[in-house]
Amino acid sequence: MMQNKKEMNILLSVQKYEISEYAIYLNLAKMANQENEKVLIKLAEDSLKHYRYWEKITGEKVIQNKARVWAYTNLTKIFGLTFGIKLMERTEKKSQELYENIKNINKDFTWIIEEEKIHEKEVGSLINDDLLKYIGSIVLGSSDALVELTGTLAGLTLALQNNKLIGATGLIIGLSASFSMASSEYLSTKSETGGKKPLKAAFYTGATYIITVVFLIIPYFIAHNYFVSLALTLLGASLVILVFSFYLSIIQEISFKKRFLENLSLSFGIAFLSFIIGFLVRKFLHLDI
Repeated sequence: MMQNKKEMNILLSVQKYEISEYAIYLNLAKMANQENEKVLIKLAEDSLKHYRYWEKITGEKVIQNKARVWAYTNLTKIFGLTFGIKLMERTEKKSQELYENIKNINKDFTWIIEEEKIHEKEVGSLINDDLLKYIGSIVLGSSDALVELTGTLAGLTLALQNNKLIGATGLIIGLSASFSMASSEYLSTKSETGGKKPLKAAFYTGATYIITVVFLIIPYFIAHNYFVSLALTLLGASLVILVFSFYLSIIQEISFKKRFLENLSLSFGIAFLSFIIGFLVRKFLHLDI
């Protein structure tokens, strides 16, 4: 029996956590390969077992945290199973803190705490190392495109002041740069001994670069005012940086805030300098397009 309301609330929180984990693991299992599916189903069954155990202790039924289940499931659909598992790995670490709160309530709860520690190791074993191996190539493609193209478009906007001409010029520069970056990544990876495949690394770098370029260029082909186009491009760059920083903060277990502010400052700082250069070029070369 519980001694007080505070202890009951702690156990009810743990109970809700377990039934939510059960639903999340089942959803992730549907997106996994056969080997990982078995592990995820086992983790789901263990979470359900823990939930039922706490249900007997508290004498109450609780429902899953639907918002959390929805978020974890859909983020995994968007960013892939490796991301979802990394997210769950982070949750498992937080669950250790949650279970620490019940350690002194009753010594009979010790067994379930030990099982949670095993869960953390099992979740970590599911990580797709092949994808993580090429994260550096993905980062290179996206980051380089963001920094170079936002700066290029800002400079071209004031120098040329013609949406289609800016968009076409930026697209040519961006695609050329993507091929250059891909070939550089190929040669760089070929000289390394890290086990990465040069062609695969080049593909990740080039593809990420091209996707980023196209996303940033689009405003110049749909808007009529070049300043509006630049504003939309910078907004788009901010969204890309936001999403990419969030992804990396989970995959690489780094600070989201630090990564986001660094990338944002770098991209917008280069864009501002390029804007000034574009102004000077237009003024001193007497461009009139």
